[in-house]
Amino acid sequence: MHISALNSFLDFKKNYLNDIKSEIKIVEIGSQSINESIKKLLDKNHKYIGVDIVKGNNVDIVLEDPYKLPFEKDSIDLVISISTFEHTEFFWLSYLEILRILKPTGLFFLNAPSNSNYHRHSSDNWRFYPDSSKALENWGHRNNFKPKVLEHFTNYENGRDIWNDYVSITIKDEKFQNMYSRRILDTKLNFTNGRKNNSDKLINYMETPQDQNNWGWKLYYKYRKFLDKIKF
Repeated sequence: MHISALNSFLDFKKNYLNDIKSEIKIVEIGSQSINESIKKLLDKNHKYIGVDIVKGNNVDIVLEDPYKLPFEKDSIDLVISISTFEHTEFFWLSYLEILRILKPTGLFFLNAPSNSNYHRHSSDNWRFYPDSSKALENWGHRNNFKPKVLEHFTNYENGRDIWNDYVSITIKDEKFQNMYSRRILDTKLNFTNGRKNNSDKLINYMETPQDQNNWGWKLYYKYRKFLDKIKF
């Protein structure tokens, strides 16, 4: 887990979890720990279950089917997916399964890259843009769920982080959207194209993704100039 993803989860924990004193059940999808894990960041009253499609460190359950989670409907308080949806071929199926197992008041924390390197863990399929979580919200509605995106944004690291993760927090049932009063975007500064609550207005609007604004396009143009000098 890269450092900006870890920091995004810490922001989420501060604003959504720190005031919860009762036991909560947490499922992390794609939990295999390559370098860092969120498990050690959770409070003692959090019951953590890590699931993945492979055996490994921090994996409690190996899924037989990546699109079937072995939990009862309405049984989980929080589902976490960090740097996993980009590798998931049919992430919209995973999303429906996440909604199925969440309690009506349950939250889904999604962190996935908006740009950067092609990096395969069997496959690398997707990048997530500002309207991604809203599209998933609409997909949930079409499948008889009532999710609501509480907030979303794209991290802006100004060239220091190659991923510039897209982050969103969704509650399973929209009628409980006022249950959580704080938002990460109330205090966060380094982000683009954010929304919170029911607003359609994008905060810190930026048309081009960060890799176009920074090193990506610079490298591209240098490469094009190099090719232009070569005679085939």
